[in-house]
Amino acid sequence: MLEFAWPWLLLLLPLPILVWWLLPPYRARQASVQVPFFDRLAAATGQTPQRGAVILERRAVQMIAAVVIWILLVAALARPQWVGDAVTREVSARDLILAIDISGSMDQRDFKAPDGTTLTRLDGVKRVVKDFIARRKGDRIALILFGTRPYVQVPFTQDLQTAQQLLDQATVGMAGQQTAIGDTIGLAIKTFAASTAKQKLLVLLTDGNDTASRVPPEHAADIARQNDVAVYTIGVGDPAASGENRVDLGVLQRVAGTTGGHFFRAEDGAQLQAIYADIDRLAPAKLQTLSWRPKRPLFQWPLGAAVMLGLLLWIALLLGSEWRRMRSVSHA
Repeated sequence: MLEFAWPWLLLLLPLPILVWWLLPPYRARQASVQVPFFDRLAAATGQTPQRGAVILERRAVQMIAAVVIWILLVAALARPQWVGDAVTREVSARDLILAIDISGSMDQRDFKAPDGTTLTRLDGVKRVVKDFIARRKGDRIALILFGTRPYVQVPFTQDLQTAQQLLDQATVGMAGQQTAIGDTIGLAIKTFAASTAKQKLLVLLTDGNDTASRVPPEHAADIARQNDVAVYTIGVGDPAASGENRVDLGVLQRVAGTTGGHFFRAEDGAQLQAIYADIDRLAPAKLQTLSWRPKRPLFQWPLGAAVMLGLLLWIALLLGSEWRRMRSVSHA
């Protein structure tokens, strides 16, 4: 379907008529005598005649061409475009942040992968999380790594391959040796601040207890609830351990409960895979329908036609003027 992006510019079409009506051309009458022996008279006086101004007579063809050129120029200014059929697409309305603990305890080699091999906790988590990221088609995801301090490793993106590569670069201790769960939730809330998604989900995985946060996890969870952020917590450590290596399951349960999320406990890779599958089931992505109509600009066609017609008219006038001049010289 053909339409104009700026149809109001078509109001310029009658502008030349208004200018002609409101500002008529200046006309001055002068008496003159035309003699057939002008050249002989000039020769008798010893003067060489100079070419004077030539005012071309307006012809109907010129007027029609000028009108057509003006119409084409105004049409080009109004930005004609071809609008195609409506295209609809369902996209995810969910923003997802994955928060991964990289404190010193994640270097322990006691994590059994789904294939039976024993890996460090971080390497085992990477395998499962990378597979989880690969299935996030349509979601915008971000990655936060935390230890003593959290930081955003990957801002919100739909480039899942890059997110996986940047997750691979994470190493134990690069954010400090302690664990800051509350600060991590706070950073996730700040990251969600510019999000317009209908569904905001934080999946936080840790193997320890909060030892470095300036904001208690429970208080951070309350702020997350006020900002419509659901927190799903996953504990992968040993609750029977001592000191910083003991995972505080109670805190993780309270954080998840406060925000409307869920708490999970994982002891190996198979359980962790099942947990991420459960998260997909418990928090299915909300879809929103986007509709648009592809547009192809066509302004270049009337603009090009106006330029070509103007050029042809100029050439025709120039040739006509030269032909009349040569004919008048031959008759003299």
